[in-house]
Amino acid sequence: MNKWLRVNTRGGTVHVERCSDQELRWGGRNLIAKLLLREVPPACDPIGRYNKLILSEGLLGDTILATAGRLSIGGKSPLTGGTKESSVGGEAGRKMARLGIKAVIFEDAPADFTPRVLFISKKECRLFDMPDLERLVVSETFGKLRERFGDEAGLMCIGPAGEMRLSAAAVAVQGEGGGQVRLAGRGGLGAVLGAKGIKAVVFDDREAKPAEVYDPKKMREVSRDFSRILLKDPKTENRHKFGTPAVLSLCNELGILPTRNFSSGRFERADDISGETIANLIVTRGGEARRGLPCIRGCVIRCANVFADAHGRKTVASIQYENIALLGANLNIGQIDDVAELNHLCNEAGIDAIEAGASIGVAMEAGVLAFGDAEGAKDLLRQVSQGTPLGKIIGSGVCITGKVFGARRVPAVKGQAIPAYDPRALKGIGVTYVTSPMGADHTAGNALETAGALDPLGTHGQVEASRRLQLRGAILDSLGLCLFVRPAFVKDPSLFGRMLHARYGWDWSFKDIQNMGKECLEDERKFNQMAGVSEDFFEIPEFMRDEPLPPRNTVFDLSLSEMKKIWDLPPLEDQF
Repeated sequence: MNKWLRVNTRGGTVHVERCSDQELRWGGRNLIAKLLLREVPPACDPIGRYNKLILSEGLLGDTILATAGRLSIGGKSPLTGGTKESSVGGEAGRKMARLGIKAVIFEDAPADFTPRVLFISKKECRLFDMPDLERLVVSETFGKLRERFGDEAGLMCIGPAGEMRLSAAAVAVQGEGGGQVRLAGRGGLGAVLGAKGIKAVVFDDREAKPAEVYDPKKMREVSRDFSRILLKDPKTENRHKFGTPAVLSLCNELGILPTRNFSSGRFERADDISGETIANLIVTRGGEARRGLPCIRGCVIRCANVFADAHGRKTVASIQYENIALLGANLNIGQIDDVAELNHLCNEAGIDAIEAGASIGVAMEAGVLAFGDAEGAKDLLRQVSQGTPLGKIIGSGVCITGKVFGARRVPAVKGQAIPAYDPRALKGIGVTYVTSPMGADHTAGNALETAGALDPLGTHGQVEASRRLQLRGAILDSLGLCLFVRPAFVKDPSLFGRMLHARYGWDWSFKDIQNMGKECLEDERKFNQMAGVSEDFFEIPEFMRDEPLPPRNTVFDLSLSEMKKIWDLPPLEDQF
């Protein structure tokens, strides 16, 4: 991966650039942070001409390592107003890496929107109009692209929400065989792609050859060691059986499950939407239902699934914890089939299910719908695709929804909806929400894994834990690996150096790896500060400091001054 493509969306040109020696050492989230800081005016309009939408492959994205090939998508966020990176699985990232492309950079903006497709193969890179894709939902778009380019192409697209430049719009990536749809949901990056006039990107790697690694034998060895550690870890078996919904019962017990617009941390019907219930239904319903599927070829964790209706027909693939929590408990909806259909409607519109669930929760509290009205919630999501005024409000995110309906209780940090972990009863994740350059994003440093070592209701050690978790996230996102591979590196941090040496011949120490993560976070913070998006101005929502959260009856009580010390802590020990 020694080149990147610059796509001028106004002129319709595509230029290939060779990376410098320094740029070759950038990847994934780190590359996005550096390019935004170097090339994008921090005060620019996120859906204007001067923002850039960047597809970036991680440093290990073209290897045989488990989970390698995840794609980072980034730009200035329409929601947060700051830097944003969203990591996604599916086929597009690995095929982009096989083509030797480190990044695709979409620049400028067309005067008018006509759906365009960027086609990339070993022989050509071209941008062309495809007007018959206009306002199609995601499944219809993928269907037409498969008809034209074949089943083996790597596909990504936006839905109607992205075309309308709605701030909660996502980028959808198709999985292996076309059955899975993965969304780069957080931050509204689908709106940025829509503003560039890009409906879809197609990667055709049929004539591409595997990457030439520095030491193939050592790469095979480290890949085997990596997979062996992951397969022995109990979390891998749990995720294989239940997927990410496995944590729903735990979150409900801890009292951090968002319920009825974050008014409670425990849902009375949690058992009906739990990971165990979903896994059992997948087995008993049969048909198209599946569990233990990979979101990327070669993944040994295999936490994805296909959820089917009572007749065995696919409803959505994949159904994940975050979406179940925000579209289920947060809306007082306890029927898993309704939740799955809501998830599917979010995917079709091309909208982040976390943001959508939070927005509908605020609308319910404002009286637009009653809590528990599943059919009304489905109608709202259909209206997002249709572009009605009410649909555009929901599709613009929780903060816009709150302002339109005069809501006081709006669960967001830096303009982005809070995910499915209430920070009043999991204090460490509140530190992440406030101090991370990503805003309220659980993938930036999820403190759930510290709940056994730290008192989740206490304040001691939470700032230090969040810093370590944020650094971990930045490192893995920059390498192009899934966050779920953390256990392997916790057990053996030397894996990092072995992997990079096998791939590139670099002699990186673990300290070098840590420095890469620190540089990434520092660059993101610099961009945000220049954009006016720092923790000084975007705190935990006021109601979370004032209103105790049942059943633990705690508030978020870490002060801003205490949380801001996160960047002044002593250097981390040589542990991942």
